[in-house]
Amino acid sequence: MSFTIRDLTPRIGAEIRADKDTLLSGTYAGKIRELLEQRGVVVFPQIALTDEEQIAFTETLGTFAPEIRGERIYKVTLDTKVNQLADYLKGSLYWHIDGTMSPMPILASLLSSRALGDVPPGGGDTEFCNTYAAYEDLPEAEKRQLDGMRVMHSAWNSLFYYEPEPDIEHLRQMMRIGDNELPLVWTHRSGRKSLVLGCTARHIVGMDFKKSAELLVQLRCWATQPKFVYRHKWSVGDLVMWDNTGTMHRATPYDPNCGRLLHRTKLEGEEAFA
Repeated sequence: MSFTIRDLTPRIGAEIRADKDTLLSGTYAGKIRELLEQRGVVVFPQIALTDEEQIAFTETLGTFAPEIRGERIYKVTLDTKVNQLADYLKGSLYWHIDGTMSPMPILASLLSSRALGDVPPGGGDTEFCNTYAAYEDLPEAEKRQLDGMRVMHSAWNSLFYYEPEPDIEHLRQMMRIGDNELPLVWTHRSGRKSLVLGCTARHIVGMDFKKSAELLVQLRCWATQPKFVYRHKWSVGDLVMWDNTGTMHRATPYDPNCGRLLHRTKLEGEEAFA
C-alpha cells in the first residue's frame, strides 16, 4: 500500500498520495479524518475516482449523507442545462459554510473534478480558509469580546451578494429556506473553537446594525487573509475534501457555460453548532 502526506501551506491543507485500493480499503480512514480536523482540507491529486468509487470512499470515512432529493452524487456546476437547480450555487462564489440553516451541519464534503472545459486561468478555482486557525490567532481581548455573541444567519442574505436587486418572488423563495441563530464562536466537543461566518451571516443579535456589519466584515477579512487560505487549482481527476465545521470555502468566478463540472458527496454531521 502507498500512502504519503505533505502539508500544502503552514496553516491549512494537506496532500495525500495513495492508490485507489489503499483509499477504498478504509485502512487509513482514521488517519484521514484526523488529518482533516487538523488541516481543514485534504487533497488527493488526480486520483480519478468513479462515482461508485467516490461513494465507497466517502462511506469509509463516516455516515454517507444523501442530497435533499435522495441523490448520492450532486453535480456542481453553474450550467442549468446540467443541473436545473444550478442558480442556487451562485452563492458558492462567496465565502460560506454549508448548512448554516441546519442545527447540525454536514461534517465534510468531497468534490471530484470531472471536467474543466475552457475555464480561463484562475477561474473556477476553490478557496478554503481555516476558521479554527483564524480564531486561535485572534488577540485574547478580542476572543473574550466575541465569546457569547450570537449571529442570525439567513439564506436570503446570500442572495444580495450575487443579485442586488432581486424580484420579490425570488426573495420570498429564498426567505422560505429560513433563518437560524448561531454562535459567532463555535466551541467544539474537542475543546477547540472556530469562527462561524460567511455570506449567510446577516447580523449580530442585539448589536447596532452598522457596528454588526463592521464586525462581521472585519472578521471575514481576518479569517480569509492569505496565511489562513489554501487555493486549489483543479485538474481533472482531483479529489478534494474539507472539514465543513472548521473552514469556509468559495469558488472563484467562472462562465456557467465553460464546461466546469465537479461531483460532490457528503458526510453526515456529527456535532451541532454550540
